[in-house]
Amino acid sequence: MSAVRPLPGHPHIARHDGLLKVEGVSLDALAREHGTPLFVYSKQWMLDALAAYQRGFAGRNALVCYAMKANSSLGVLRVFAEAGCGFDIVSGGELARVLAIGAEPAKIIFSGVGKTRAEMGQALAAGIGCFNVESEAELEVLNEVALAAGQRARISIRINPNVDPKTHPYISTGLKGNKFGVAHDRAVAAYQHAARLPGLEVVGIDCHIGSQITDAGPYLDAMEKILDLVEAIEATGIRLHHIDFGGGLGIDYNGDTPPAADALWKQLLARIDARGFGDRQLMIEPGRSMVGNAGVCVTEVLYTKPGEDKNFCIIDAAMNDLPRPAMYQAFQAIVPVSERAGAASTYDVVGPICESGDWIGRDRALAVQSGDLLAVLSAGAYCMSMASNYNTRGRAAEVLVSGGGAKLIRRRETMGDQLASERF
Repeated sequence: MSAVRPLPGHPHIARHDGLLKVEGVSLDALAREHGTPLFVYSKQWMLDALAAYQRGFAGRNALVCYAMKANSSLGVLRVFAEAGCGFDIVSGGELARVLAIGAEPAKIIFSGVGKTRAEMGQALAAGIGCFNVESEAELEVLNEVALAAGQRARISIRINPNVDPKTHPYISTGLKGNKFGVAHDRAVAAYQHAARLPGLEVVGIDCHIGSQITDAGPYLDAMEKILDLVEAIEATGIRLHHIDFGGGLGIDYNGDTPPAADALWKQLLARIDARGFGDRQLMIEPGRSMVGNAGVCVTEVLYTKPGEDKNFCIIDAAMNDLPRPAMYQAFQAIVPVSERAGAASTYDVVGPICESGDWIGRDRALAVQSGDLLAVLSAGAYCMSMASNYNTRGRAAEVLVSGGGAKLIRRRETMGDQLASERF
């Protein structure tokens, strides 16, 4: 009988006699078939992550809207649409993507600080459920666009509660120095103004404080501030039908210990009930926690390069495929696809792009040689959705694994794909 060892924090990724597999499918075999770099996703991990939220909301009037900026690949979106999710979008392009996979327009909410008139018109024509408005100026523009279309836009206003999410500053969104949302002390006035605009229908309130949050405290702090505002807004005669608490729950990248989604919402719902708002529709917008640890990026070792101060393991994946380390100095575990005997050396794992910032991992102990395959873990979120063509590199292929089978959900980008829209 083969020895099976699941990776800590990744129950659907395991070693079978030393060879790494996702849901029982060999990463080595997938790399031989599709080439590298290659993103591989576990469908079951995504469904399990969603199930934790669904358990937390059992018996409640709640809608989970997947924040698709985390991973907007059509094959991933289809998984969540079929599981009953709504979607949180931040652009007209994301709207087109979710409509392409058959998402219900009424379960789409449109966030983002810079919606254009064209995007507003596109969303109104589609019949989306709600706009999360992020400034008083946006209220005016959306009102004009809706009136010109002969419609009323359903809105909530995103509130900036000035709560520290205790995360990286680039992914903090709820502090007063961030660009997102309407300031807490302007909220009541903004709602009163919105209620007077004939092209708008006020339906809810929204809050989102950041991403990769691993502590329940900031959520509880933000919730109290939002519920205080609900009371103040409704005291003016404006009824709020739903309360949207955003997303941001973190995942385990490197020993991180975020609360489980169902446990977190047990705490939050207890407070909502105590404050008398348990009858409201609740919305949330999880992204990373739904896909982050579902994905791995398989990459080939091109060279090992000893240096005076550092040893380098040069791989064929790069910052255009895996931008988080370069952008946020983020940690992602890197493990061999097939275990190799022998002593490990300490390497900086780097890509081939002509930038010193093109690193994937610092000071990693690996026993590797040219031609070996490595798996960069926790690559399901903010990797492929942020990928680029820097250095004229084609974007990677993507595979979705489910129940022992694998399906190509994005072919590798060709040079012809990159050149098709250019002229000289």
